[in-house]
Amino acid sequence: MPRFMTLPQWLQWQETLHPREIDLGLDRVAVVADRMGVRLPARAVITVGGTNGKGSCVAILEAVLQDSGYRVGAYTSPHLLRYNERIRINGKDIDDDGLCAAFQAVDEARGEKTLSYFEFGTLAALRLFCDASLDVALLEVGLGGRLDAVNIVDPDVAMVTSIGIDHVQWLGNDRESIAREKAGIFRSGRPAINCEVSPPASLVQAARDVGAPWYGLGEQYGYVPHEASWDWNGPSGSYAGLPLPALRGPHQLANAAGVLMALELLQDRLPVSVTAIHNGLQNVVLPGRCQFLPGAVEMILDVSHNPHGAARLAEVLGLSRCTGQTHLVLGMLSDKDVGGFVTALSSSVDRWYPAGLGNPRGLSAEELYRRMQDLLPVHRIQPCMDVPAACREARKNAVAGDRIVVCGSFFTVAAAMAGKV
Repeated sequence: MPRFMTLPQWLQWQETLHPREIDLGLDRVAVVADRMGVRLPARAVITVGGTNGKGSCVAILEAVLQDSGYRVGAYTSPHLLRYNERIRINGKDIDDDGLCAAFQAVDEARGEKTLSYFEFGTLAALRLFCDASLDVALLEVGLGGRLDAVNIVDPDVAMVTSIGIDHVQWLGNDRESIAREKAGIFRSGRPAINCEVSPPASLVQAARDVGAPWYGLGEQYGYVPHEASWDWNGPSGSYAGLPLPALRGPHQLANAAGVLMALELLQDRLPVSVTAIHNGLQNVVLPGRCQFLPGAVEMILDVSHNPHGAARLAEVLGLSRCTGQTHLVLGMLSDKDVGGFVTALSSSVDRWYPAGLGNPRGLSAEELYRRMQDLLPVHRIQPCMDVPAACREARKNAVAGDRIVVCGSFFTVAAAMAGKV
């Protein structure tokens, strides 16, 4: 008899199962994975870590590989509106029945082992992938790398997108320390790809120490941007006149370039055509990442939540200037660098609407305003009780030609989307 019959019941229970919400370490989850036999979820596995850009790389990989006709599974986190978004097979979210069955399999295998919410979901994803006879599994690291639950699987290719300062209480407070944790997904004899120029030295050294062949942006591979296209070059070939990724922002070229490096390294096992690459780049969709919603007042949704992500968002705003003012609805979690985030965007925004998040880790509007008030002229800041209220206030103040940006957290964007911004 299943422990629970509905997905909400399973998820609510999982939140209470383990004493700590985040408990990095592989001992418990590895034991259960071995009992379930899920450590080989597909013929090929690509694991993607990094501070920002993980979701984009997974989405581009997914789009190209699916266009090539492969059976593709993607595991990402967090979700925006429905937990089902975290596990996709051939581009479709897993339905409630599939998730409940996978959760029951995890529950039966764990015995007396307690698992965190993320560990439970990771094992369920691996169960579903094993059952689906996949050609390739794409695994996005949840937090860090070395001790993250997805690291129980040995990837054929490991990607680290970029290194920024985030999750300092778990990963360290400088890029070198954080990079060492991210590099934990590298494996001996299997390629390690990095998607940023001048990565921390510790990342390169970690690949060297473990014996992972290194592929660095601007070293073993690179790209050249043009006004409406771009070129890519790698160790064994090149592509000219590629379409710009459908995902907005110059930083997406670095992500796409890393993806092409990964695909080249797997070309013998998973050949893809130039047509599939073109189609994947043009058709990739990733809600909440510099997502533009057209209208008399344009809306931009972005889940960026650290200074590195804010700088990328500022670059996108600078390249897509509007004729009027920029209004920004901001909601953030208490452990985030509010000062660094706001400072990175300060010259790009005219009016700010700090909003409370209905989440135990979320900042109230009052506390968020307090952290912002010494960084900006206070007349430009208008606190609002929650995200829907902030969106309404921004819309009330905006006129045709203005734009409204919603950012600071997945929870912020989700609240705006749920309110049908």
